Amino acid sequence: MTLHQLHQKALNEKWAVPHFNFSSLAQLNGIVDAGRKLNAPILVGTSEGERKHVGLKQAVALVQSFREEGLHIFLNADHTKSVEAAIAAFDAGYDSIHIDLSKLSFDENVEGTKRVVDYIKSKNPEVEVEAELGYLVTDSSKIYNEVIEIPEESYTKVEEAIRFVEATHIDRFAPAVGNMHGIALNDKVIRFELIEQLRAALPKNLTFTIHGGSGIHDEDIQKMVQMGFNNAHISTELRQAYTTALRGALTEHPDELSPQVYELPARQAAEALAEGKMRLYGTVDVL
Repeated sequence: MTLHQLHQKALNEKWAVPHFNFSSLAQLNGIVDAGRKLNAPILVGTSEGERKHVGLKQAVALVQSFREEGLHIFLNADHTKSVEAAIAAFDAGYDSIHIDLSKLSFDENVEGTKRVVDYIKSKNPEVEVEAELGYLVTDSSKIYNEVIEIPEESYTKVEEAIRFVEATHIDRFAPAVGNMHGIALNDKVIRFELIEQLRAALPKNLTFTIHGGSGIHDEDIQKMVQMGFNNAHISTELRQAYTTALRGALTEHPDELSPQVYELPARQAAEALAEGKMRLYGTVDVL
């Protein structure tokens, strides 16, 4: 099953493919442990910073090694900020490219996204391309000890979304509908009416992606999935669980020098978090 077929299955059956970021083998192993346990498909990703840390070809090789063991696992180049970096990830063997030019003007976003789509589809049509319209006002994987105000201008506009999708021919669309990266003191208030309008206006088979899923109430997540979001990113909560467990292990055993020992609780924390999200998004035994 290709990633596109997986997303279409999720859309038709009203569940979502969770996407987990990783920057260490222990994190990746924890995510994979959860997928094995629940017989769930796995989509993992690396941001530009995570790619620099792990290595482009190394991330591809790690994911490929799990695929060779029979797992339905795919690798996404998350939040890629330039055309050149997107092409580099594709050329390295990534299964999916997220080109994020949402902070640029509408025309610049369209132009850059279209260049990525045209390049990738001319070489391998099965590789998915995701893009964003509207922008998220906070940074990924950050805890904000304050209330964050979302400016009206940052929300996705329906008419612009129609033009954007028609011009770029992307596979996945990530709108700004009240979601924010990271976790802030204020609740994330989702504009369900805007989601309904976007879903009605855009192609029925277009994958909708939730970014900034950390901190959204579970019942709101489930409602978003029922309304047609069939892909969802999890990063902040996973990093928080992993880091908290790792710090705890190092504090409890300050003389331990073996990574396979002090990283185990962190791996298990990543597994528990991933398992909970897989259950929330309905990916248990879907294949």
